[in-house]
Amino acid sequence: MHFFSDNVASVHPRVWAALHAADVPDFGYDGDSLSRALDEAFSTLFGRPCVALWAATGTAANCLALAAMVPPHGAVVCHREAHIEVDEGGAPGFYLHGAKLILAEGDGALLSPETISAVLAPIRRDVHQVQPHAISITQASEYGCAYRPADVAAIGALARQRGLGLHMDGARFANAVAFLGCTPGAVTVDAGVDAMTFGFVKNGGMSAEAMVFFDPALADVVRYRRKRAGHLQSKGRYLAAQILALLDRDLWLENARMANSAAQELARACAGRLMHPVEANELFVLLSDAEKTALRSVGFDFYDWPAPEGAAGAARLVTAWNSDPAHVTALARAITAL
Repeated sequence: MHFFSDNVASVHPRVWAALHAADVPDFGYDGDSLSRALDEAFSTLFGRPCVALWAATGTAANCLALAAMVPPHGAVVCHREAHIEVDEGGAPGFYLHGAKLILAEGDGALLSPETISAVLAPIRRDVHQVQPHAISITQASEYGCAYRPADVAAIGALARQRGLGLHMDGARFANAVAFLGCTPGAVTVDAGVDAMTFGFVKNGGMSAEAMVFFDPALADVVRYRRKRAGHLQSKGRYLAAQILALLDRDLWLENARMANSAAQELARACAGRLMHPVEANELFVLLSDAEKTALRSVGFDFYDWPAPEGAAGAARLVTAWNSDPAHVTALARAITAL
């Protein structure tokens, strides 16, 4: 009974069907009819003209988007726990050709204008110090917390004031939107986001993420960077097919709601143990080593997590669009029994 990660979730049947339907001759790279349909599909979703490009991984999508905003001598402000800092193996430095990450603080791995300003304030505006060019936020955050539209708008206003780009790592964007109940545009383009990664792999896809650009000039740069980085796949229609299948009839949102619902069932059982609010499909739970051993001994798998000072231990639990309801209920009961 796996609660390791939503990366291990199955591919949705409608995605498999779309891949099969795409298995006919068409133009190569991104010249096929499905890849060309992405702009219109995302423009409809966000209620604003935008440009969408596929990539095979979230790491590549994040870094390619940031590379269009940040020169090699520049920097990106992100949270200390941001995926681009902690879990992308130095990829930002590789794709951005040495640009720096400036690390800020914030509860729940959420940035705010105040915590961003705190790291910007000491930077002199001269050639002797690395200058910031972009801010990157993660929706939902690395601790499963969601930025509200007003939160993003406040950061967007600061970015415009400072002349910085605003990037959103949306690996679990669907889960955040499902929790917030807002439109996708309200928490992105309407709030000042310039480019984002829209995650699909964790939410029913197989091997496709979308880079969505609300500034078309950024997309023009990334087209060249994507090719140079080796990510312009020759049969791009198979990536586009996955994305379009998940956008069709809001399957992306339906899947996220199922994952969130499973997380909420576990959250109710973890009352008093939660390290952070559960606003997506991740739970960070206080569990001693003995309690973790007890849960694993009856078949539950999950990651250990660094415990806060004074706590006996902690774990991360992640639900997915296809988490077995019986397994979720069994884990909830087992935690309650502890």
